[in-house]
Amino acid sequence: MPNVHATDVVIVGAGPVGLFGVFECGMLKMKCHVVDTLDAIGGQCTALYPEKPIYDIPGFPRVDAGELIERLTQQAAPFGPVYHLGRTVTELRSLDDGTFAVVLSDGACLVAKAVIVAGGGGTLGPNKPPLAGIDRYEGRHVLYRVNRLEELRGRRVVVAGGGDSAVDWALALAGIAEHVMLVHRRLKFRAAPASVEALHTAEREGRLELVAPYQLHALEGDGHNLHGITVRTEAGEERLLKADVLLALFGIATELGPIAGWNLALEHQQIRTHPGTSETNRPGVYAAGDISSYPGKLKLILTGFAEIAAAAHHIFPRVHPGEVLHLEHSTTVGVPPMVKHTALAEAAT
Repeated sequence: MPNVHATDVVIVGAGPVGLFGVFECGMLKMKCHVVDTLDAIGGQCTALYPEKPIYDIPGFPRVDAGELIERLTQQAAPFGPVYHLGRTVTELRSLDDGTFAVVLSDGACLVAKAVIVAGGGGTLGPNKPPLAGIDRYEGRHVLYRVNRLEELRGRRVVVAGGGDSAVDWALALAGIAEHVMLVHRRLKFRAAPASVEALHTAEREGRLELVAPYQLHALEGDGHNLHGITVRTEAGEERLLKADVLLALFGIATELGPIAGWNLALEHQQIRTHPGTSETNRPGVYAAGDISSYPGKLKLILTGFAEIAAAAHHIFPRVHPGEVLHLEHSTTVGVPPMVKHTALAEAAT
């Protein structure tokens, strides 16, 4: 059948953890197909904050999310992964020979000896503030992510939110936008202490303005162009902020989607896994990254890297039965030569 593809491992999710999984499987001579609902490689790092700095990747004092994805893609490249982008896994079936049939939304079927779910928190979407007429301004005047900081140069920006993303973007925009206003309903922020300290320093130096405790109340404009944003305190005190951009950062709404029907043990929208192997309650199906859960789980990208490495090693006997796996360091075995970029960047059809 022309729409059936055989492979060793199917990785669901082309974010940083999924990409590193291609490398780990490749080092163990296992081929991968990678599926992602997004149209580009990178998961949240690409879709939501490609220019957001990340500080907790070993060996990188600072790396932008987009650059991290670029480097991980290069690291995976020698192993020739096949990417199925803009597609959703609609069904996961166990076959009589112990393999899995992974059915995609375009009708393709991937037959694999193991499946790793590395889809972050599942399918993504921003939490949107309940403001009348907000849909008329989305795209140019109301944003839920920043693709390029330069797009906001010289504009008056209201950043709304109190977590790490809101604080980090307010700081990043302070030297680019004409004026930055950070709106939060409380005086206390839920960001890293060092970031909060930098935020207050920037306020004292006049590089940005803190508007707290206020909440978004209304958008002021003509339906095409945004002129300002009305904010209000719990006591009903209102203030008009002159702005032409609202960057609303209230977190990401995630849902498991079809994954919820795969007979996996779930806990709070996450997949329960064994901490030593990353295997789920369904033998041959693994989970790594933010979507996996076990006691003492630490939600960091580097944790996901370790989890998917453990999964790859546990999968090895399924792909190479009877072979003894000798743990060898990458400095000893090296990596295969780079394959052509056009071949590995091409989405399967």
